[in-house]
Amino acid sequence: MVLSTKSELGNMSVSETNLQIDNVMAGFNLTTSNQSIFLLMGIAGLENAHVWIAIPFAMSYIITLLGNVTILFVVGQEKALHKPMYLLISMLVLTDIAKTTSTLPNTLCIFWFNLKGITAGGCFTQMFFVNTVSFTQSAILVTMAFDRYVAICKPLRYTTILSNARIATLGLVGLLRAVLLMLPLPLFLSRLPFCASRTIAHTYCENMAVAKLSCGDIKVNSMYSLVVAFTVSGLDLMLIALSYGLILRAVLRISSQTAHQKALNTCTAHICVIVISYTPGYFTSLTHRFGQGIAPHIHIILANLYLLIPPMLNPIIYGARTKELHDKVSKCFRRM
Repeated sequence: MVLSTKSELGNMSVSETNLQIDNVMAGFNLTTSNQSIFLLMGIAGLENAHVWIAIPFAMSYIITLLGNVTILFVVGQEKALHKPMYLLISMLVLTDIAKTTSTLPNTLCIFWFNLKGITAGGCFTQMFFVNTVSFTQSAILVTMAFDRYVAICKPLRYTTILSNARIATLGLVGLLRAVLLMLPLPLFLSRLPFCASRTIAHTYCENMAVAKLSCGDIKVNSMYSLVVAFTVSGLDLMLIALSYGLILRAVLRISSQTAHQKALNTCTAHICVIVISYTPGYFTSLTHRFGQGIAPHIHIILANLYLLIPPMLNPIIYGARTKELHDKVSKCFRRM
């Protein structure tokens, strides 16, 4: 009887020891996991409506893909469109697809399947990719403005100044600029301590939304992103304004009203794209830093509209306002 009791006590001691070890290991694994995982919560305050909000988001994404892929297909198939202007439109289309695809599928997974977890590496990569694509797109818009300036102000020298090879080179330079400017952002964030909550009140890893979770000093990150955003995009806007100022001066010197109209029509689509590309981006950046009185869900919705609306509208604008492209798209659909 005594032996039996001692045996039971021994077994109980071993069991308790194993249980304690298991608890310690579980706690260790949980801590390790928490240190490498962020949680994207979606639109704060509208969690109950996520399923319904996802429907217009998904429809916008489908329209974006259909419109942009159609433009790419038509430009690729029609040799008459293998020109610098349409190469630039194709580059813009690629950035639109990349921008929405880097965020929206993940957002829909949050809304529909409650898949909120994202690794720290994945979060920083997503943030870097979104910002890099946005800055590359800004460079493309500057090149498009220069293309319109040469086409209208120096038409006889157009083919010598701009070629497909030169446009491709300018596109690569714009991409390289964006990569070099945006690379410090994830590096800054990776060095910050995240001591408390790792819950991001957003649908994707936006720079300031992630930085605000840190218990360290984020002044360098905040100032760098703000200065780069406004310096680079401000410089790009100045170059675009300069191009269109020279275009306007050249158009006003033309006596023919028909020539006036034709020259302005070639610029209308690009101007529309510039307005819908820059305005939401500036507004989103400013409200995140200075719009403390704005409700959180407004911040998040605006940030998502910045990534959804321009990519959806750009192919529609170019398809409707660029006659040659419109005719070729119509021709392709008639063949089908």
